[in-house]
Amino acid sequence: MAGGLTHLNEKGEARIVDIGDKAVTHRRAVAQALLVGQPATIATIMGGGLKKGDALAVARIAGIMGAKKTAELIPLCHPIALTKVSVDISAQGDDTIRIEATAETTGQTGVEMEALVAASTAALTLYDMAKAIDRAMVITDLCLLAKSGGKSGDFQRDEPAAP
Repeated sequence: MAGGLTHLNEKGEARIVDIGDKAVTHRRAVAQALLVGQPATIATIMGGGLKKGDALAVARIAGIMGAKKTAELIPLCHPIALTKVSVDISAQGDDTIRIEATAETTGQTGVEMEALVAASTAALTLYDMAKAIDRAMVITDLCLLAKSGGKSGDFQRDEPAAP
């Protein structure tokens, strides 16, 4: 289906894409999510002051676990042998936390979904750990920042990601 939706067959029915003839290449994807909250909330999370414990460490592990479970969460994703997953968490100003997740593999399909699931799972974990002090937090700007490898080539988001 050149130029079409690859997860639909000729009848328009959902299917998993046949990757059997695709080349094995090194593939990498980077995604982000932002958690926006009250400055005091962000400071508490970043400073390790939550009663539930070290939110940053827990969120990093949750993001890695999420990436590993992507095929179980997203119905038409292939199970992928990941060679690397990293989750970096940093403050962006006084009211935003930026989560950047990177996923890598050497295989026949990309890791965009794994990076996106890692970023969103880490953000959801931070929300869960801090919701007792700020239920108004918002998770926003979940997006693919870059990807490399595979037949479709490289992608780099043109516009800068939000703060």
